[in-house]
Order: sequence, then C-alpha cells, then structure tokens
Amino acid sequence: MSRAVAASLMLAALCACGKVDDLKPAAGASLPPVPYGASEPPTAQELLALPPLAAPERSVELRAESEEREDDPFDLPPEG
Repeated sequence: MSRAVAASLMLAALCACGKVDDLKPAAGASLPPVPYGASEPPTAQELLALPPLAAPERSVELRAESEEREDDPFDLPPEG
C-alpha cells in the first residue's frame, strides 16, 4: 500500500514540475536577427509556427470511395 502511495506522490510531483511560462532565449543567447524589411523581431510563437510549405493541407480528397480497378494488360502470370 505504501508503495502505491509513494508512486502516486512521485507521479504528482512529476506532473507539477512542468513549467508553464512564455518562451525566452537561454541565458547569454539572443533571438535571431530581425528579418529584412520587418520593423520588429518575431515573437517566440511566430518563430515556432510552421510555414505552410512545411505542413501543407490537402485541398481535395483523392479517393472519395473505393473503385474497381481496370484490367491491366501488363499483369501477366509468370512464365514457367
């Protein structure tokens, strides 16, 4: 019983140690330089956002339903 209590206390402590705060650069480091033409540097959330080319969304469904395959004239049995 005491092991279960100790395990649950350790699990609760592990869950509580997660830090929820704004992202900041590490000590002694700085954010990347301001992009050319930008008036202010991007925020941490803007730097973490994926560009559309990195994770494109599909605009059409390629196969809406299953379809019968047409006969393939090159699908021949092996010779032997």
